[in-house]
Amino acid sequence: MPAEWEPHRATWISWPHHEPDWPGKLGPIPWVYAEIARVLAEHEPVEILCHTADVMDNARLALEAHDVVRERVRLHQVPTDRVWLRDSAPTGVLDPGGHVVLLNWAFNGWAKYANWQLDARVGVAMAGITGLERNEPTWADTGERIVLEGGGIEVNGQGLMLVTEEWLLSDVQVRNPGLSRAGYEALFRDWLGVRHTIWLGEGCVGDDTHGHIDDVARFVGTDTIVLAVEDDPRDENHERSMDNVRRLELAPRQAGVGELRIVKLPFPRPVMMNGERLPASYANFYIANGVVLVPTFNDSSDRVALSTLSDLMPDRQVVGIHAVDLVWGLGTIHCLTQQEPAPQARSPRASSAIGDPD
Repeated sequence: MPAEWEPHRATWISWPHHEPDWPGKLGPIPWVYAEIARVLAEHEPVEILCHTADVMDNARLALEAHDVVRERVRLHQVPTDRVWLRDSAPTGVLDPGGHVVLLNWAFNGWAKYANWQLDARVGVAMAGITGLERNEPTWADTGERIVLEGGGIEVNGQGLMLVTEEWLLSDVQVRNPGLSRAGYEALFRDWLGVRHTIWLGEGCVGDDTHGHIDDVARFVGTDTIVLAVEDDPRDENHERSMDNVRRLELAPRQAGVGELRIVKLPFPRPVMMNGERLPASYANFYIANGVVLVPTFNDSSDRVALSTLSDLMPDRQVVGIHAVDLVWGLGTIHCLTQQEPAPQARSPRASSAIGDPD
């Protein structure tokens, strides 16, 4: 699995239509999506799934209103339950020859929601649109499909991976019953080319996926990780983030990897809606070709997060996207996007082992 900053052929999103995901607030959400599409289309093609013909018409109107570069955007009528393609869409990986293959994990609504059957078919639709090979990862002993979501996996493209114990090893929202830590590490090795898995503890407060990594820790370079840290001991995220700091500091010795640079990102102030703490995190940014889209929350820490990421990725434009309404859906920019890697030609030597640098 290549790192997110490696070249993309396109970014995939799905146009918002499911009102229960943003109760009472669906109205402004398409305009946020249109702004996301506008920024992305300046840097790479954008493929947009639309639930119905009416949703497609609404998407077209919003994109035109935002002056999106239309020749960089394609609309596809594909039914979906929700729009969180990071989790329901396949993970793009490279075979030994550098060709893109779609790993179509089984999807079960985060082992929480009942309406996921349409989302489970997204991979078939994307393979049909792109013509790319699609594989359904299964267990060798049972033949059953493996359940995973893209928001829970974070790689540096050189064989190192971040996940949380809360997501995969707790007894809440269990994805693959009975699978151990060692079993997951073997899965990551066999399907994603991962040599070392670093286990953090918990994700952020309010995350209904129960511990996705993309709200707390992200690679921005092969040896650099940004970690969401809450300094206020009165905040629920404080103890969680301090534990993750300790785990990352110990990781190089435990995983047998080189030194890691850990850079702290703040959390914004708690974002509340109807008494519910929402999973607002700057770590839910998305890296595309030449640009980084970062959720912002009308908070004084917005500037710190944008500046930190700009310093770490000086070769890319860093753009803040207002996400106070968006996060009412319990996800923001990384959750709603899924990259399609560009194919990478590889020499015979480079293709001889998974994880070798290009």
